[in-house]
Amino acid sequence: MCLAIPMKVIERRGERGLVEAGGAEREIMLTLTPDATCGDYVIVHAGYALEVIDEREAMETLDLLRQIEGGADS
Repeated sequence: MCLAIPMKVIERRGERGLVEAGGAEREIMLTLTPDATCGDYVIVHAGYALEVIDEREAMETLDLLRQIEGGADS
C-alpha cells in the first residue's frame, strides 16, 4: 500500500522545497507542482509533491491519520 501525506511548504528553492507535517521536516521535489508556494499544502509521496490541496482538506486528512495512529495502540 502506498500512502501520500499532506505537508505544508515552508520554503521553496527552485524545483526543491522544504515541507513540514507534525513537526517533521523533509526536503522534496516540487517539479510536479510548479505553482506551489510557501504556505501551500501539498500531497507528498516518495519525495515528490503530487498535488496542491487546500488547508481544510489537509487538516482533515492529517486528523484522520492521527486517529488511525491512535487506534493502532489499542
